Amino acid sequence: MHPLDSCQLKPPAGGAAGRVSTGPSRTESDSFGPIEVPAQALWGAQTQRSLQFFAIGEQRMPMAVVHALAQVKRAAAEVNGSLGELDAAKAAAIAAAATRVAAGEFDAEFPLSVWQTGSGTQTHMNVNEVLAHLATLALGGQLDGAPLVHPNDDVNRGQSSNDVFPTAMHVAVALACGPLLQSLGFLRRALQHKAAAFAELLKVGRTHLQDATPVTLGQEFGGYDAQLALAETALGHSLPAVHALAIGGTAVGTGLNTHPEFGWRVAQVLAARLGLPFTVAPNLFAAMAGHEALVGLHGALRMLAIALNKIANDIRLMGSGPRAGLGELRLPENEPGSSIMPGKVNPTQVEALTMVCAQVMGHDVAIGIAAGLGQFELNVYKPLIALDVLDSIGLLRDAMHSFATHCVQGLEADTRHTSELLARSLMLVTALSPHIGYDRAARVAKHAQQQGMTLRDAALASGEVSAADFDAWVQPAAMVGRARPTPLS
Repeated sequence: MHPLDSCQLKPPAGGAAGRVSTGPSRTESDSFGPIEVPAQALWGAQTQRSLQFFAIGEQRMPMAVVHALAQVKRAAAEVNGSLGELDAAKAAAIAAAATRVAAGEFDAEFPLSVWQTGSGTQTHMNVNEVLAHLATLALGGQLDGAPLVHPNDDVNRGQSSNDVFPTAMHVAVALACGPLLQSLGFLRRALQHKAAAFAELLKVGRTHLQDATPVTLGQEFGGYDAQLALAETALGHSLPAVHALAIGGTAVGTGLNTHPEFGWRVAQVLAARLGLPFTVAPNLFAAMAGHEALVGLHGALRMLAIALNKIANDIRLMGSGPRAGLGELRLPENEPGSSIMPGKVNPTQVEALTMVCAQVMGHDVAIGIAAGLGQFELNVYKPLIALDVLDSIGLLRDAMHSFATHCVQGLEADTRHTSELLARSLMLVTALSPHIGYDRAARVAKHAQQQGMTLRDAALASGEVSAADFDAWVQPAAMVGRARPTPLS
């Protein structure tokens, strides 16, 4: 049995107390000297110092970033081995260890708070230390013995936190965008299905939350799909910049202490392994000092959140009721809505989605502030940017899938109620304007409203319109640009 297979490390609960270990320990050292580390932990001195000095909040560095770092380390070890920069046995041991870390086998070994150094160096060293210890064990060494693989000299050969961490950020985000786009496509197909199902259903259009000329419910749902299509296009346009990686720039973008072929070879390995078109950024100084690529991508996520917010709120309003609201849509009834009012059912999927949208829009503000505060050759808000971009992607991915599954797919139209509302609408008077003029049509509508009459009765009472003319001119189906005209009853 591997000596770590029985290790039951748990992530800290947060705060200083959650970072303190009271069990057996071993001594690890770094450039600051010796420090005690939990005996069976795979991390080393620098990780332990971060646990002590950054016991901030409950949020750990996202595992997506850790797994992406492991993918970068695997590629780096393979490239360094092929270039003769690293002993073949060490390179193989590091690559094998990184493969296991990337698969999530050792997630409990990455306990650091996201609120740490702004370059992500401490999480980067956490990964380096874990990989060095795993590789040491694989080569026959011991956790408490002399290291056979060094976290800096071997695992981090030809690399710096300043190029590796932003590279991992881009890899993590690019990988996360695949499921996000799948979820977006799933929601779009659900909306398209409803657009087809509701294609002939006439209803009152609304502008300014006031009655307007007719539309079909299908036209409204087709509009929702088109809004999401624009957001999907924006996401697609933002991804090439995310696929450009900072790897090879080392400390400040000059590539100091790395083989001249290292960066592009690592990008090539990552592209082949992960199935994404990764390349080396055309300007490594910009790739490390700024995060415009992620700002641009999150701008597309914000656009998506804005569209979703509008769509969800429209559905919320059309589903309001059941007796005292618009009542044009019947929303799926998934769970009880009140602890005091029996039988109450609420638009809970809408509420969850719109809360997610608010969070994403808030993240966009934080990301913009963080990305604009880099100094000279490095932006030092990387963990925050990674956290918020990945959180937005994950929230939108899950919320869109839930909304499509538990709300959109089960939507039903109340055709009787929509017909009644349309018949009472005064804005059908717009069809009279070409025949009797705007001012006369306005007088007819105002008279109908003041007297509580139907538009037809008010028009006939005005003497401006005959019954035959009204029935010929006021055709709701003809007012929507398509659909078979039917007389207004």
